[in-house]
Amino acid sequence: MTRDHTLRAALSNELHARPPSPIHTPARASHVAMLSGETAASSDRAHFGTLCRRFGMAEPAPEANHHLVDLGFARVKWERHTEYSAYTVYRDGCDAANPFAQPAIDALPADWVSELAGERIVAVHIALVQETPNEANLVHLFGNDGFVGAHFSGERAMGWTDFRIHGDGWSRILVQDHNLGVRSAGRLVQRLVEIENYRILALLSLPIAWEAMARLSVIERAVTETLVDNMPRSGLKDDRALLDVLTSQASACESIAAETSYRFAATRAYHGLVTQRLLDLRELRIEGLPGWGEFMARRYAPAIATCEAVAARLDALSLRTHRAANLLRTRVDVALEGQNADLLASMDRRADLQLRLQETVEGLSVVAISYYALALVGHAVQGLRLVQIDIDPDMAEGVAVLPVVILVWLGLHCIKRRIARSLNKPH
Repeated sequence: MTRDHTLRAALSNELHARPPSPIHTPARASHVAMLSGETAASSDRAHFGTLCRRFGMAEPAPEANHHLVDLGFARVKWERHTEYSAYTVYRDGCDAANPFAQPAIDALPADWVSELAGERIVAVHIALVQETPNEANLVHLFGNDGFVGAHFSGERAMGWTDFRIHGDGWSRILVQDHNLGVRSAGRLVQRLVEIENYRILALLSLPIAWEAMARLSVIERAVTETLVDNMPRSGLKDDRALLDVLTSQASACESIAAETSYRFAATRAYHGLVTQRLLDLRELRIEGLPGWGEFMARRYAPAIATCEAVAARLDALSLRTHRAANLLRTRVDVALEGQNADLLASMDRRADLQLRLQETVEGLSVVAISYYALALVGHAVQGLRLVQIDIDPDMAEGVAVLPVVILVWLGLHCIKRRIARSLNKPH
């Protein structure tokens, strides 16, 4: 029998992770997303396990990233994502006249809800009704007339929201079900809450982008001043100072990139998911109302464009700064090489003078040593006269001049060669 890859089952099951929960209209749902961080999966799972134990239900399996439990009076779904956990409560039935009066989240123990880990980034109540509300009802439910609306799923449903946080801290979405069916209703609700989640998560980088813009402006001014005002007329000493400035600005760029790269990358990913979920809604316009996609294009898209522009500006400035630093560094290196060449030429001239002086000194040394050697010869000849060998000292010194000079020169040359060999000998 063939052997399966160890990840085959896990990768296959990933396609079925976090399935939508079927919903029978009329119904209520409350969805809350808690930004608890990438390392909080086990603690979030454990906290959901305490709710299951409280009502005698099965807890999530170890390493599970989603779990649905039916408490009888409500169904509760936990989903773990990369950096947040989402909790959705479903309850059957809904008051058509006031669908947000008794939200589904009220069915859960208040102490357990208050102990959810992390920071709340999304909290939305969803009501599914069968009756079509009129404009007055919508104004009453949302408290304003700035809501958006659209047909969904091939005109089998309609939806309205104002994308606002109301006085209770929750947003509101009203869905009128024409003929969705339980599974389609579940998928529609899931897409709507995912749009809310990913929209907010994508916009988390907007304040970071605003702060980065101010810092990038300072760096751009410093780099421009260096390149345009100072660099063209700077000398070697100035170039070194300018290189320090550019290196400092390049370091500042890298610091900003390190602080923002993760959030900007997450924004690109979440924005792609928002775009896909909007397409999945199969939205059709309700005459006289802006739709989900139209509202997002007018308000949400510019914010995403700002983040993308800051990321592109950061990349361009970092590249420009590094390129300018490399150019200035090359100028400094070339100038230093010119100075080194002049220094080496000066050293060559000095060495040539030292060699000539050495040769002059060497000639004088031969003369001096020869002079003393001839004096010794004269003394030696005078000593021979004491043993009855009669040789004229002056004649002996005159005859010995040439041999003595030659021998002295050869001796000094031999010593010089030995010293040169010892200096060139590898250690």
